[in-house]
Amino acid sequence: MTTTPEIGAPGFTEPRLPLLLLGAGTDPDSERGVDCPGELPPASDPELVERARAAKAALGEQVFVLGHHYQRDEVIQFADVTGDSFKLAQQAAARPQAPYVVFCGVHFMAESADILTADHQQVVLPDLAAGCSMADMATFDQVEECWEVLEDMGVADDVVPVTYMNSSADIKAFVGRHGGVVCTSSNARRALDWAYSKGSKVLFLPDQHLGRNTAVLEMGFALEDCVVYNPHRPDGGLTPQQFRDARMLLWRGHCSVHGRFTKQSVDDMREQVPDVNILVHPECRHEVVVEADYIGSTEYIIRTLAEAPAGSSWAVGTELNLVRRLANRHPDKNIMFLDRTVCFCSTMNRIDLPHLVWSLEALARGEVVNRIRVDEETAHYARVALDQMLALP
Repeated sequence: MTTTPEIGAPGFTEPRLPLLLLGAGTDPDSERGVDCPGELPPASDPELVERARAAKAALGEQVFVLGHHYQRDEVIQFADVTGDSFKLAQQAAARPQAPYVVFCGVHFMAESADILTADHQQVVLPDLAAGCSMADMATFDQVEECWEVLEDMGVADDVVPVTYMNSSADIKAFVGRHGGVVCTSSNARRALDWAYSKGSKVLFLPDQHLGRNTAVLEMGFALEDCVVYNPHRPDGGLTPQQFRDARMLLWRGHCSVHGRFTKQSVDDMREQVPDVNILVHPECRHEVVVEADYIGSTEYIIRTLAEAPAGSSWAVGTELNLVRRLANRHPDKNIMFLDRTVCFCSTMNRIDLPHLVWSLEALARGEVVNRIRVDEETAHYARVALDQMLALP
């Protein structure tokens, strides 16, 4: 049995990505940026709402504003459409008459919109620093290196890559080049069924929890069928035997929001509210999901609460902006946040009213700021993987 060298020991490989102080320097392989050129209006400006309305009215049909469910209310009020990441990208593609698409979400979502929209449309992200920590956990170089390890282990021919929508365009393109597919939290089971019809193993990127929960709870896999590939360890921290035996190779990534919920959170809530229904997103840890009453995507969570009987109690394990919005939307139900600590998506929250006003006013002046562009080759192969998802039975 081989062991992985400890930090500092001979044979240990330092992580590829250096830690960057906030606001100091950039990493070209990261989802996140740190620069936002231009003058932002002050956050305390009492006329921000009116300025946003005026700029949007001046642009008229030229602009289409998309708002992800996790955005704060001050931003969501200006969205023409709200939804999850893939729904919003589809909606942008369905509005070719709008030359400007302002995506109030995070970087990988704006990339998907750029891939799916027409050439004459320009996608704007109000703050370039609105990234995704999960997407950052799998860089192109790391995934290329992982594939080389799979080849060295003699299992690459058996592996079909599947990437979650929450990944960079580079990763989607990698999957497209290698005959794989993109999935969402709603269709992960269908994507995996398709993948296992093509090979005996799956490399699931970048969220280990969604991959594990789908494989074990929906497909009947054992936990032992799933191993975690750590890109910061030699050979992913796995032995040759583990590579041969595994059915599911999970990338060591997670959502910083959903990963915070614990079994203790569930136990505490059940003790406080005996008749509570626990409703969680499948990005939560396995220990949380197995204790929940209902598990599903963001759209599933929204629909379940809308259909729930009046007077029922719900503890929801997902992003706090959405939970608060749903509680306000359904005052006849007792809707609570699953954890006692505040759990906003910090990068999603970078899209605030000052950034939205700045980007809309710039467009109204004819100036396109913070445009998100995916190069032609990357877009082509990413589209291959996205199209394969759309073709799933």
